[in-house]
Amino acid sequence: MTKQNKAFKFRLLPNKEQALFLAKTFGCVRFVYNKMLAERKDTYEKFKDDKEALKKQKFPTPAKYKDEFPFLKEVDSLALANAQINLQTAYKNFFEGNAEFP
Repeated sequence: MTKQNKAFKFRLLPNKEQALFLAKTFGCVRFVYNKMLAERKDTYEKFKDDKEALKKQKFPTPAKYKDEFPFLKEVDSLALANAQINLQTAYKNFFEGNAEFP
């Protein structure tokens, strides 16, 4: 017996207010991802010779940036948290040799 997959296509037709909110959310997620990636690169460059110290480093959460960048408070916090999870997954895949550098 073969397995058959199904797919569904949905079209979103947001009004102007919803489209603006979606654009803000996508922009903030991209901003947080890039900020966290830059901090991880800096941390790696600082501790690349000492692997034990590198493993002990705590990486920031998106909540850290909300004080410095108040526009991040306007979007859903779960979207920003997913950016952090995506970055962690990208790093894990990179160090396991399954993907290129994020």
